[in-house]
Amino acid sequence: MGKILKMIAQRLGLGLITLLVVSLIIFLGVELLPGDLAEAILGQAATEETVAAFRRELKLDLPAHERYFDWLFGIMQGDMGKSLANQRQISELIGTRLGNTLFLAMVAAIISVPLAVTLGVLAALYRNSFYDKCVNVVTLTSISFPEFFVAYILILFLAVKAGIFPSISNVSPDTDLWDRVYRVALPALTLTLVVIAHMMRMTRAAIINLLASPYIEMANLKGMPRSRIIVKHALPNAWAPIINVIVINLAYLVVGVVVVEVVFVYPGLGQLLVDSVSKRDIPVVQAASMIFAATYILLNLTADILSILTNPRLLHPK
Repeated sequence: MGKILKMIAQRLGLGLITLLVVSLIIFLGVELLPGDLAEAILGQAATEETVAAFRRELKLDLPAHERYFDWLFGIMQGDMGKSLANQRQISELIGTRLGNTLFLAMVAAIISVPLAVTLGVLAALYRNSFYDKCVNVVTLTSISFPEFFVAYILILFLAVKAGIFPSISNVSPDTDLWDRVYRVALPALTLTLVVIAHMMRMTRAAIINLLASPYIEMANLKGMPRSRIIVKHALPNAWAPIINVIVINLAYLVVGVVVVEVVFVYPGLGQLLVDSVSKRDIPVVQAASMIFAATYILLNLTADILSILTNPRLLHPK
């Protein structure tokens, strides 16, 4: 147990270092943008005195390293600053948007994870069959197309022609649960089609790899049904790689929603990020980027920790 705790502590420390490096990259990326931020916001008609006063207000007159540490310490204390576009607190702007993004990711995960595991188990059960080949072709085809293309195809057939779902996922805090689920159906389906192939193929590969193990061969010699062998013996020992790829794809569901939210005009964090970039609202861009980075790193750490905790060699050392 001490070895496991040590490995988990090492992963957490590595995650914090990674997040610190990412924060530096985000700040430098914004810092290296061409043009003067104050002049871009105020316009060409602004006087030099007005630009200088605005630069002091934004602390642009300070050295870059001072502004970086000031921003970083503010983030660590929960103070993300104010939006340049409307002077509202960034935490207030992001709160609702982040909740909408997490809701969309949760709906997509509820659909994709059980479906991917089931398809993967059936593909391993009927390996090299017509079903296995069809599932692989369909899933690989869906993942080969970019998200916006899949989204527009779903809008064309399910919204415009069939009229089943709305083409614009406009939700508000007053929208009830089932109406919200109905409105996010198309973006959730788009994300599902994008991520399901990875999880399904990993499940299939992990189970097929275990089917060559001696204890599986012994179960075959005893005459056990193949479905029981896979579900009762192979699947529990394949959870480590399956959980790892599932959690990594959940991280993609959260941070990879930017394009999908823009296509469906969904009021999530990705849409806010795109709007802030167009308005050059740099503090909001930095805050949203840090939240996406922290979420991705946290879920990847979760995947590492779960793969450690589900590894029988670590849990039951000889």
